[in-house]
Amino acid sequence: MASQDIQASDGLPAPEQVRQNILVIKLGAFGNIMLSLAAFAAIRLHHATARISVLTTAAYADWLATFPYFDQVLVDPRPAWWDLGGVGRLRRMLTTGQFNRIYDLQTSSRSSRYFHLFPAKHRPEWSGIAFGCKLPDRDPRRNMLHDTERQQGQLRQAGISVFPPADLSWCRGEIGRFGLPPDFALLVPGSSPNRLAKRWPTARYESLARALTDRCITPVVIGASAETPLAAAIPSAIDLTGQTGLGDLADLARGARFAVGNDTGPMHLIATAGCPAVTLFSVDSNPAQCAPHGRWTRVLQRSDLSDLPVDAVLACLPEPVVA
Repeated sequence: MASQDIQASDGLPAPEQVRQNILVIKLGAFGNIMLSLAAFAAIRLHHATARISVLTTAAYADWLATFPYFDQVLVDPRPAWWDLGGVGRLRRMLTTGQFNRIYDLQTSSRSSRYFHLFPAKHRPEWSGIAFGCKLPDRDPRRNMLHDTERQQGQLRQAGISVFPPADLSWCRGEIGRFGLPPDFALLVPGSSPNRLAKRWPTARYESLARALTDRCITPVVIGASAETPLAAAIPSAIDLTGQTGLGDLADLARGARFAVGNDTGPMHLIATAGCPAVTLFSVDSNPAQCAPHGRWTRVLQRSDLSDLPVDAVLACLPEPVVA
């Protein structure tokens, strides 16, 4: 219910409109947060005058604080359910927020249980999949849909009908310090260290880097500092691992001719920023549900990424490079 629809108990318009208090739940991960940008923008547009908070985990709190959609960031300590003290503190944080409506965009078993931390008689309007919530996502296909399509369907059922495109124009860095040439391409050889099957072999990235260099395109490896050993195995490329903030990464994406990378969070940011992106998928994840979205995106998938030849990647680039 929009704030302008609020009425006094006697049925007359309230003398002062009450500012709504909205909570969005998005605990992670990086790529999933990027795929939620359009949903964040839609919620902000729908609740233009509301105070909107986001509940996330400590790893993403500082980053989400820079987003233009939120007035406050709350950090979920993710207590174990047997940790009664921790659960109690989480309950107090949620209940004292006095939220009118909660959009659970995580829709996990954990986030759905948060619905039941509220007193039964004072539960806010809840959009999600929690049993008994007022605004449930009833789509039986929801678990087969792409993240962005699933979230849009959930929000439509909650009364939101306008969905701006995902936008990163507000996310800026300073990449002049890297002294890159005008023609460069981004390589993203990393992934979660717990999901190594999502990685294309670094030897293939090195072959790709040599092919790009032969065509006067400078390959640039980006990633976290923990991925520096991967960059070391791609000596034909410039190594920027551990040197880029998220604003820098967005600006690099805007300046690059294209990007090639594994199914990992930075590829979502790169594609959303407008860089042509080729993302490599193994059987470990399903591009139909989580592929990056952007101006120009392509997916190459093999059950085992070691079976993906360099020539196939070169042929898929927006500006074909023949080895």
